[in-house]
Amino acid sequence: MVFSSITFLYYFLVLLLLVYFIVPKNYRNFVLLIFSLLFYFLGEPKYILVLILSGVLNYYFGKLVTGRNKKLFLVLACFYNIFQLLVFKYTNFFIDNINNLFHLNISFLNIVMPIGISFFTFQGLGYVIDVYKGVHEPSDNLLYFMTYLCLFPQLVAGPIVRYSDVASSLYKRDTSYNEIAEGVGRFVIGLAKKVLLANVLGEVIASLVDVNVLSSWLNPILFTLQIYFDFSGYSDMAIGLGLVFGFKFPENFNYPLISSSITDFWRRWHISLSSWFRDYVYIPLGGNRVSKLKWIRNIFIVWFLTGFWHGASWNFILWGLYFGVILVIEKMFLGKYLEKTKVIKYFYSLLVIIIGFLIFNSNSISDVIIELKNMFFISDIPFTSKETIYYLKSNLVLFILAIVAATPLVKNVICRLKKTRVSIVLDILEPVIYIALLTLCTAFLIDASFNPFLYFRF
Repeated sequence: MVFSSITFLYYFLVLLLLVYFIVPKNYRNFVLLIFSLLFYFLGEPKYILVLILSGVLNYYFGKLVTGRNKKLFLVLACFYNIFQLLVFKYTNFFIDNINNLFHLNISFLNIVMPIGISFFTFQGLGYVIDVYKGVHEPSDNLLYFMTYLCLFPQLVAGPIVRYSDVASSLYKRDTSYNEIAEGVGRFVIGLAKKVLLANVLGEVIASLVDVNVLSSWLNPILFTLQIYFDFSGYSDMAIGLGLVFGFKFPENFNYPLISSSITDFWRRWHISLSSWFRDYVYIPLGGNRVSKLKWIRNIFIVWFLTGFWHGASWNFILWGLYFGVILVIEKMFLGKYLEKTKVIKYFYSLLVIIIGFLIFNSNSISDVIIELKNMFFISDIPFTSKETIYYLKSNLVLFILAIVAATPLVKNVICRLKKTRVSIVLDILEPVIYIALLTLCTAFLIDASFNPFLYFRF
């Protein structure tokens, strides 16, 4: 089940809200846990026990890493979580590479990756490590801990929520009308990003089959916009639902496509993942407080793991290492020159980001090379075609709306207007706009044939 579906919006969510706000407050965590497990079961019935086992074991690992032999239990917790991820997500990738390297014919295993395993595994592992380090006390209530780990808004595609972010809310939370209203608005904005922008951009990309220089540029540019609206839209919906139920999840995106450098981009894109690798991998390795060679080693370890986390394919590893190289270059000398420019740094960042997502979305490294040749006039292909020009003209309004929506322009204008007398009008119009957007999204979903969440595969 996905958030952008009629089943979720008008059946699952409506029923959950009715039950949640009717039952006494002491039972609300139980309601959330049951509905979260149901949400996961409806989407991935085969692996519901993997999720439950992950929650139970990490709960008890959290208790064991505070007593005797705590280092041993920390190692066991790390082994369990990493092994679980490797088995379900990477087994067939390893088999494929062993076959290619040694010319063998080992059969692939019939393993399907559980949805969201990358997210709930990192949350469980991060929880145990934080307890071991004394960041917070271990949970003393299995039901509450399971509610945290299985909480359906962020279960399958993030953001990666730390236990310390929501611990107090698990035990006591009072949701005000303003918070509920803010959460509903945030959810609708995220839904609109997904349905009205990401889905439509995806359909346009699927139509751009003619090979020429212009289409070779349009494809990665549109995919960059698509994956941004897809993933940030999901994060907005998760954060909005969290607010409705009394939880404040961390922000996961901060207009990354207006970044002035790649260092800046990774402070704005998938923030919860970047901070997870920083706190649990980069800093424990020594961060930048070591020799230059070890510091470069640390960066490449982090970015190899970041790429590998995204998928069992060499293009994801290449994608991570690509950004690792760029970040080293920026930190060593390029960054100080970029800071002195006013416009170039933004075009530089966009170019690097677009090429990065070309790598991300490719099926193989050879496809990456072919696409780069097509983009930079190395291949013997025409500059454009009538078909490409037609799609460009037909979707020009969509492209402009997507570009504007990827910047804080609209948000800044609204914030300024709210400081004037027009704020009263905006307060009246705001719920009307949300209702209109929800109605429009519903109409699109009823007629939709293309509605995947791209990050569900990670």
